[in-house]
Amino acid sequence: MSAAEFLRPEGWLGENEGPRYVQLRQRLESGIESGVLPPNSSLPPEREIAEITELSRVTVRKAIQELVREGLIEQRQGSGSFIREPMNRMEQSLSHLTSFTEDMAQRGMETTSRWLERGVFLPTQTETIALDLPDGAEVSRIYRLREAGGRPMALERASLPLDILPNPLEVTTSLYQVLGRRDLRPVRAVQKISAINLEAREADLLQVPEGAAGLSIERISYLGSGRVAELTRSLYRGDAYDFVAELRL
Repeated sequence: MSAAEFLRPEGWLGENEGPRYVQLRQRLESGIESGVLPPNSSLPPEREIAEITELSRVTVRKAIQELVREGLIEQRQGSGSFIREPMNRMEQSLSHLTSFTEDMAQRGMETTSRWLERGVFLPTQTETIALDLPDGAEVSRIYRLREAGGRPMALERASLPLDILPNPLEVTTSLYQVLGRRDLRPVRAVQKISAINLEAREADLLQVPEGAAGLSIERISYLGSGRVAELTRSLYRGDAYDFVAELRL
């Protein structure tokens, strides 16, 4: 069945079935879920969809924009709207303190990083408080786009006291491997997870639409002595991760 045949209004568009843009959005969602609208296939132009469904172009545009925000449809400049290739979601345990590189290696996936910032800096007020830095101290900071299997997965910004990570340029893959060689790998951490909508800059780096769902994770990690070793603030694609915690009575 072609997209045009699937979108004909008979059988799914009704007067008392809710807002028309919602009915169209649901019709498109069902086509994506059933495979009638397969990944990487193109949708008819908005004008054509409006003619097929007998809806206004404003209604059609609103339905498509909602699916763009949900990450189901991708709009390519000069080419039109396409069904996005679904991303396999990954389960990330909250009960083990591991690095991104280690997590992906366990799944048989090779990781790469695109460096956005790496060096020694004067700390922000947030870094000073979180890392319990003395007056005049500097901080090592690394900020990178983390990729796995050739796809952008997360933006990760880590800040550490200078005596724990004297040379941030030494980090090429796993930060925890570098810390482990110095016997300064964290042994526990406290994490705070928040749901957010990604802003334009972060969405562009993660290759998702502006406003797409994301997960913001702030982690403070500790050495065995109890000293704070690391402040990490990460943004994860909302369509890529499920965070899982085991609870016991």
